[in-house]
Amino acid sequence: MSDASDERLPASPPATRGKPVLPPDTPLDQLIQDPSPEIVGAVASDPRLTEDLALALLKRRDLPREALELLHKHKSLSKLRKVQLAIVMHPRTPRHVSVPTIRHLYTFELMQVALQPSVAADVKHAAEDVLISKLGTISSGERFTLAKQSSGRVAAALLLDKEDRIAQAALANPQMTEVSIVKALKAGTGTERLAPAVCRYQKWAYRNDVKIALLGNKHTPFARVVQFAAELPLNALREVLRNARLAPNVKAHLRTVLEKRTK
Repeated sequence: MSDASDERLPASPPATRGKPVLPPDTPLDQLIQDPSPEIVGAVASDPRLTEDLALALLKRRDLPREALELLHKHKSLSKLRKVQLAIVMHPRTPRHVSVPTIRHLYTFELMQVALQPSVAADVKHAAEDVLISKLGTISSGERFTLAKQSSGRVAAALLLDKEDRIAQAALANPQMTEVSIVKALKAGTGTERLAPAVCRYQKWAYRNDVKIALLGNKHTPFARVVQFAAELPLNALREVLRNARLAPNVKAHLRTVLEKRTK
C-alpha cells in the first residue's frame, strides 16, 4: 500500500509551457524544505507563494540557482523589498540576478549587503559602488551612520565629507585602513578638515605612512610638522622632500632637520 503523502504530493510536479507547476491544492508551506529541485522550483514560481513563504524559502542555503531565478521573476513578489534583499544576499544567487537588483535597494539595505560575510566579493563591491554614488544625495544623518557602520571602502569615501563629525566618524570606523587615509590625505582638494582631524587621532597619527602623507599635506598644523619630522627616519624625510609638493616653510624645516641629523 502506498503512503498517503505519496498520493497527496507528486514526486515530480507536472510542467506547463516548460515550467514546473503544482496542483492548486498543494500546501506550499510543507514543501519549503523539500529536497527535490523540481518541487522547490515549482514552489518558487507558484502564484500562491506569499512573502513570508518566500522569505522562509530564501533561508535555505542550498536553494538551487534555478529557484532563485524563478523567485526573481515572480510577478507578485519580485518587487517586495524584503524579498529583493534576501535574493541579493543569498550566496547562490546568480550575478545576473543580484547585481541589477542592487540598484533598487535603499541606503541601509546596501550597507547590509556590503557587510554580509556570505555575500560574494563582487556583489559587495557593486553594492558599495551604488552607495558611494548616492553619497551626494543622501541626508547628513544617513552619511553619519554610514561613516560609523559601513564597510571600509564606503567609509573611506566619507573621509572628505564637508561635515567634521562625518569625517571623524569615518576615521573611527572599525574597517577603516591606513591605506585609505593616506590616499585621502593626498587628494588635491577637500583635506582642510581631514588633515587636522587625523593629527588628533592617535590610532592613525603615530603610523609612519600617515605621518609622511601629513607632511605632504598643506593643511597639517606646523606644530605637527615639527613633531613628525623629529619622529620619522631620515630616509622617510628624504622621500617627502623628493615627492611632496611642500609649503616653503615645511620644506625649509625638513631640510634643517636633515642637516642636523646627518652631521
